[in-house]
Amino acid sequence: MLGRKERDQLELFITGSLRQLVPDEHVLARVDRVLDLSWLREEVSDCYSANDGRPGIDPEAAVRLMLAGLLTGIVHDRKLIREAQVNIAIRWFAGYGLHEQLPHHSSLTRIRQRWGEERFRRIFKRTVQACLKAKIATAEVVHIDASLIRANVSWDSLTEQHVVDVLSENQSEDESEDERKGRQSGKYKKVCTTDPDATMATNARNRRLEPAYKQHTAVDDKVGVILDVAVTTGQTNEGEMIEPQVDEVEAITGIDIKVVTADAGYAYAKVYGALERRGIDALIPAKAEPIKSRVPLRRFRYDAKNDILKCPRGRILRPARPIKHGRFFYSKSKDCTRCPLKGDCLSKGRVNKAVVVGDHYPALLRARRRRERWSKQDRHLYQRHRWRSEGFHGEAKTWHGLARAVRRGLPNMKIQAYLTAAAINLKRLATALLALILSWIVPHNAFAASDSAVARALTRGP
Repeated sequence: MLGRKERDQLELFITGSLRQLVPDEHVLARVDRVLDLSWLREEVSDCYSANDGRPGIDPEAAVRLMLAGLLTGIVHDRKLIREAQVNIAIRWFAGYGLHEQLPHHSSLTRIRQRWGEERFRRIFKRTVQACLKAKIATAEVVHIDASLIRANVSWDSLTEQHVVDVLSENQSEDESEDERKGRQSGKYKKVCTTDPDATMATNARNRRLEPAYKQHTAVDDKVGVILDVAVTTGQTNEGEMIEPQVDEVEAITGIDIKVVTADAGYAYAKVYGALERRGIDALIPAKAEPIKSRVPLRRFRYDAKNDILKCPRGRILRPARPIKHGRFFYSKSKDCTRCPLKGDCLSKGRVNKAVVVGDHYPALLRARRRRERWSKQDRHLYQRHRWRSEGFHGEAKTWHGLARAVRRGLPNMKIQAYLTAAAINLKRLATALLALILSWIVPHNAFAASDSAVARALTRGP
């Protein structure tokens, strides 16, 4: 018989909890089992008056709303509040009943402004420490990579400004006169008027420049827990960030890193030297030396013990004038006068050879030699780097809205990156808890099949 459902009934009472209406496999239900924000109220208490003003939004409820939006792919506050009006899972996760009024979307903006980026970074750090306690992260093998995030600006907001004007406005007080003179001048560059923190950058030579930020990420090797996140302007070079990021990872985890992997964008002598000083193995493919001369630098032999350089004919070049990241080595003019390589080796108008050697050039040479002797395990770790670090960026941009900045300004971009990394870490932690529960209740032979499915879920979106 054909059934009929009356649609004009009004529910006067609802017994039980909203949790009963949320499926156990829902991403918010899984994350709720591992999320602990009981410490947050005391953390932000200094941002509020103890006696004056009306009561504000509960700090835990505010953060839960933000995390719920990121976990479900809703990054805009207006859309999040509209969705929470009809979404029982978000209401339950944030602690609001069906009869309770949700906060205005602008309240979340004011909370971010009031708390500041550092408190959101502490939320992220708490998720890292929780993953370490759950033993789903070891912080011994770390994959480091960077990715561009498109700024929330239009092309109409870009204007061309003379480089001298831009540099004079952004000039720091402690900058030396020599550094100012050595900067580029006489050209024009595009700047963004609505978001000056975003700079023009690109991730490939065949792509156009876009106003962007750059996110630098350190990912653990075991299940892909994010150990550290740093956000800079788009034009910041990756090599400048790896050293402080390694120090930050060790400070957060309290564990000495053994191996760091990165792509060829980090293959600088100063990077190899910095990691060597810390006793860290660098699995970074060294670039081949660019050949700009018929007698390239690789044909010169550096003697680190005596701090001299020997040319292909065995003549000695000695260090002289230092520069920012290295030194000039000069030969004697009498050694080059009758040299058969003089025509190929010397530039026009010079009577002696001048070679620039970086401060960490020996470390670069060792890295090149080691690259030729990478073991099977080294190659395997570098392959894992590709889908661990780059996989995180793809997951964050595809599932959690990190492909584009939601708000303008570097502090807001940092808050978005911290909350996104915290949400992904909570997903990893929730999946690990599910795997532990399954190991208790599922027979061993059946769990072997389900274990691989759980492992795949660690990097899957909501």
